[in-house]
Amino acid sequence: MHAVDLIRKKRDGEELTPEEIQFLVHGAATETLPEEQLAAWLMAAFLRGLSLSEVDALTTAMKLSGAVFDPSHLGRFAVDKHSTGGVGDKTSFLIAPIAAAAGLVVPMISGRALGHTGGTLDKLESIPGYRTHLTLQEMEEVLAKCGASIVGQTNRLVPADRVLYGLRDRTATVESPYLICASIMSKKLAAGLNGLVLDVKSGTGAFLRRKEDALFLAALMVETGERSGTRTAALLTNMDQPLGRFAGNWVEINESLDLLGGKRHALNEDLRELSLVLAGWMIFLGGASDTPKAGHNRAEQILASGDALKIFTRMVEEQGGDTTIFDQPEKFHRPHARKDFVADRSGYLAHVDCTLVGWAVQRLGAGRERAGEPVSAHAGLEMHVKLGDKVEAGKPLCTLFADYEGRFAEPETLLRLALIVAGEPASTEPLIQEIITSENRKEYLKTAHRP
Repeated sequence: MHAVDLIRKKRDGEELTPEEIQFLVHGAATETLPEEQLAAWLMAAFLRGLSLSEVDALTTAMKLSGAVFDPSHLGRFAVDKHSTGGVGDKTSFLIAPIAAAAGLVVPMISGRALGHTGGTLDKLESIPGYRTHLTLQEMEEVLAKCGASIVGQTNRLVPADRVLYGLRDRTATVESPYLICASIMSKKLAAGLNGLVLDVKSGTGAFLRRKEDALFLAALMVETGERSGTRTAALLTNMDQPLGRFAGNWVEINESLDLLGGKRHALNEDLRELSLVLAGWMIFLGGASDTPKAGHNRAEQILASGDALKIFTRMVEEQGGDTTIFDQPEKFHRPHARKDFVADRSGYLAHVDCTLVGWAVQRLGAGRERAGEPVSAHAGLEMHVKLGDKVEAGKPLCTLFADYEGRFAEPETLLRLALIVAGEPASTEPLIQEIITSENRKEYLKTAHRP
């Protein structure tokens, strides 16, 4: 085979065979194909799109381009959750231990903050000593002891994705739903999952803002998961405002610990409910409940029992984290600077540009614009209002945390654009908008927006 022929074939709108796609992926993983040829094929795929068979072949080839984790001898159903990213999205810290407490095993391979979205690994690394870089053997040992392990992608897992994703980032081909699907699903399926629940965001803080785009991606990922033999479901969820009260790194861990410990607050009921729904679907797919609703109920019982908190604490300890800070978090969270961002008029919080809120959090020091940049453990913000809430002039809309005072100017500028107070409350979208399953995925693929 010759890469130029495959570039031309896709450029002209023809469908590549699995063997041809395998050739390209192998060339990416082993770095035996020049970057310019891989980049040219990615652009052709971006412009022409991929068939369902091509997406399946690309996902499979990428999954098998490196090591594949095999959790089968742990003797439990392996299930995971993936979110397409948002602001204040910390459900992983709740649902992983809940699912483990239900008798499942959760090998969760997560990512870092990039752009306006937060990173699960950065949040966990705000716990002193927590190790996100484990070998597959070390991850297996943690799973055997407590049923859940949240780690980063190893160099051995899906090496083709690292090459292709880096090229997509440099060639304006990131947004292709076909390439997004293959990238996400290859990493998740390389964890040897029996089941997968997808949290696909839409709205002002989502990577794909338009509901129709997010819906097509969700259906495409469910189709790809089911083709691989992994039970898969996707929830289309609203990201028009930060999830829960806090956005940042340690502040999100602390908020999760409160919920795991039974402490509830009106401003994070959305986080609690979404976590229970996602965990309920994981429990259902794993055969530990008869219906997703029954799974939700069991998840709520586990949360109330304190078992999930025990598993999360054990997981942190097994991965080197210092859990003594969990006892007195206020002594640990000591940002050098904090400042209230106040409303300049009375009315209602009528609109939130959640992407701008995410960029404000990033500018405070909690996120990164480029891969490899350091992040602050204590930077972030606390929201004091939700969409539709009444606000008073001079009262805080949120509180900002940073390592020094000079960090506040740009985030404040962004928040003035992001948080709109008006005379009337605006209507809000439901938190969970659609559910795509193995039964209805074909219909969604037909009716959803296909770029």
